[in-house]
Amino acid sequence: MQRNCLFIVISDNADLTHSLTIVRVALDVPLHRCFDYLAPEATPADVGRRVRVPFGRRSVIGVIVELPEHSDFLPAQLKPVEEILPEPVLPAAWFRLARFCASYYQAPLGEVMLSTLPAGLRRIAPPKARQPKPPKTLPQPSPSPELTQEQVVALETIRAGGTGFQPYLLFGVTGSGKTEVYLQLLADVLQAGGQALLLVPEINLTPQLEGRIAARFPAAGMVSLHSELTEAARLRNWKAAASGSARIVLGTRLAVFTPMPDLALIIVDEEHDPSFKQQDGMRYSARDVAVFRAHDGKVPIVLGSATPSLESWANATAPEMRNRYKLLTLKARAVDQSRLPAVQRIDLRREKTEEGLSGILLEAIEKRLARGEQSLVFLNRRGYAPVLACTACGWISNCKRCAANLVLHMADKRLRCHHCGFEQRVPRTCPTCGNQDIHPFGRGTQRLEEYLAEKFPKARILRADRDVAKSRKQWEALVEKIHAGEADILVGTQMLAKGHDFPKLTLVGVVGADAALFAADCRAPERLFAQLMQVAGRAGRAALPGEVLIQTQYPDHPLYAAIVAHDYAAFAATQLAERKMAGFPPYSYQAMLRAEAPQMADAIAFLATARAWPEIEHYPAITLYDAVPMRMARLANLERGQLLIECASRPALQAFLSVWREAIEGIKAPSRLRWHLEVDPLEF
Repeated sequence: MQRNCLFIVISDNADLTHSLTIVRVALDVPLHRCFDYLAPEATPADVGRRVRVPFGRRSVIGVIVELPEHSDFLPAQLKPVEEILPEPVLPAAWFRLARFCASYYQAPLGEVMLSTLPAGLRRIAPPKARQPKPPKTLPQPSPSPELTQEQVVALETIRAGGTGFQPYLLFGVTGSGKTEVYLQLLADVLQAGGQALLLVPEINLTPQLEGRIAARFPAAGMVSLHSELTEAARLRNWKAAASGSARIVLGTRLAVFTPMPDLALIIVDEEHDPSFKQQDGMRYSARDVAVFRAHDGKVPIVLGSATPSLESWANATAPEMRNRYKLLTLKARAVDQSRLPAVQRIDLRREKTEEGLSGILLEAIEKRLARGEQSLVFLNRRGYAPVLACTACGWISNCKRCAANLVLHMADKRLRCHHCGFEQRVPRTCPTCGNQDIHPFGRGTQRLEEYLAEKFPKARILRADRDVAKSRKQWEALVEKIHAGEADILVGTQMLAKGHDFPKLTLVGVVGADAALFAADCRAPERLFAQLMQVAGRAGRAALPGEVLIQTQYPDHPLYAAIVAHDYAAFAATQLAERKMAGFPPYSYQAMLRAEAPQMADAIAFLATARAWPEIEHYPAITLYDAVPMRMARLANLERGQLLIECASRPALQAFLSVWREAIEGIKAPSRLRWHLEVDPLEF
């Protein structure tokens, strides 16, 4: 390992270093190396402490990972540490987690360690701590509801499994009471004096859970960790978890790295959600890291979902996976008189539409308005229209920086790229031929909102997408309006699809879902099924019966048939059979090498050079596919290519990647070319 360290020369005077100790420091730099410095009177107890060290012309924060006896350079050639920071001392379990991620995801150890710490611990000057407020009188804990028989069985199974490592897949239909199972398990952990980590995929799902956990366990000192916290609040909550004073930690994906000295349980809610995968920097899966952490810490982990990922479903049901996970099933809704909604398909080959809405759906909305119930029209496309076009010359509103169209937003008369953020004013005439007759084509949530307001002028219409709910506060205010009955018709994207109980919502209409049926990505059907099952689950969650209407040009498609029957198991069995036949995950393991440059030729040439590595003949189990442009070939003025790596064995793939990555680092490339290696890619 000595060869991977970089040393910096500053002095030839060995007398200055007589009483100094060599410390090996991990820094937040894109190099697979550590850096050696000198520190006065450093001891093994300093491993895990942060240090301030000189790096180039600046001072940076690093983490001491080792006190080696020797260095490849003389001590007189090493720079001194500027300061060893006293707190916090990062624990051994955190080190093991960081080392695993660096190894598995082929990421520099320093980047992993520093990127998983709160920003306040990575800065030279940490944020000023607010004054800890006098404790309030704690309310009485809210009572637990009566459990269903299925919930009882699930809890008894987990309790019987003991306190050691065991993954459980809690498969429960929407509204079946998975959250109540979580709360009961949290109660067990608190009673035994442990800590629990509960991960959710998105910030928007935290307020509802925060409220339920705080009401049930007011004395637990629960803290939240997510990106909308201030830097000071995030640091404060992180320290509370790391010290053990916070017994429950609720957070999004980065929270999986939070040190917790008494960790006794990990829960991953909506475990299938793609938001658990980091898409830049170290491209890790928080769900998979959580499983490793549970294994390393010898604690149980519960993965919950109404539509589990096919990887988790296979781990629980496929014979060849040897039942790695224990399957727990909640088939019925937990609320009295609440049944799964009836799902119907509207055949658009026979039904006429107005602005994309069929007469059957419009009539169903009208009936709900008459009964004082709420309807949701679901379209996972924000904006007014996907494209603005000229009928005379064929001009369309292309993004100049991306291989995508600029989306029309009528509210502020702007054209926006939803990929790179570029925007411009809506032109009055065609930029190419001057024609004044330019039209929006297709529809987004803004256009549906406008049409529904014309169709039902007395109805209160509320749009829920990232254009109107850009912050958590805006989202909470919007949800409050829905709960208070201040909206009759909701028009929304996937923001409304999961984790919310709206008692008056009895109708869900699905618009524009067909496009995902025939996508090139093999995971597209899985994502569509999960999305539609989640949004369908918003209907009829209380005493009022629910109905779901799916508009489609392909009513006989097997995916829609499985949704009508609420039969995830049948859908998953079909998908896994196809994946097995094709050799796709989870029956193979993949990595993706991606490159981006101003010119596509440079990106493809770099990938082709990596593919032609002469030592590949020593790895017969590895398949390297041809270098090809990415589906979105241009993003933010950079051309992008990719190269897929596949293997039937995870250890064999890892052994190859660690050596191949070093070879790639030696490839001479244009200065503006950037590349990254992603393990277990979600899209290809």
